[in-house]
Amino acid sequence: MRMIELNSETRTNILENLLKRSPNQYDQYADVVAEILKDVRENGDKALFSYTQRFDKATVTKETIRVTDDEIEDAYHQVAPEVLTAMRKAITNIEAYHAKQKQYSWFDSTPDGTILGQKVTPIASVGVYVPGGKAAYPSSVLMNVLPAKVAGVDRIAMTTPPGRDGLVAPQTLVAAKEAG
Repeated sequence: MRMIELNSETRTNILENLLKRSPNQYDQYADVVAEILKDVRENGDKALFSYTQRFDKATVTKETIRVTDDEIEDAYHQVAPEVLTAMRKAITNIEAYHAKQKQYSWFDSTPDGTILGQKVTPIASVGVYVPGGKAAYPSSVLMNVLPAKVAGVDRIAMTTPPGRDGLVAPQTLVAAKEAG
């Protein structure tokens, strides 16, 4: 292990290196992203299917865009029992952790009649993106879906890129089903 002495020069270099990873450095992609968004607005699913083919090398159609119950059932046969057990344990732990973060509405009044308080209302729906391909980790599903469920979100929609075969990784499907 190499030790670095902190001085004014190394501090500056550390800050510069951190800033290189900053969201402020994403301007170089703005035009490309804007063009993709424009294409999707104008061409809808046709554009999405085209980008899926281009970036993920997978063919997706109107008929295959949604995961079926049969695909989920097949996924359970492909995931090792010990992985499923670990997922279920993780679900219990994640839910317990986020339950402790949950905030509640409360109201109080002062002697002069002033009412103080806060109203906590979960948002109605959320969209969750789960990475796919080489980064297909069931934990990504659990750590995104479960906090929303604990918070009381009614509708959670999840999207993930397919593999080149056009299918979602089995462990991602099982994690999604287990998470609700």
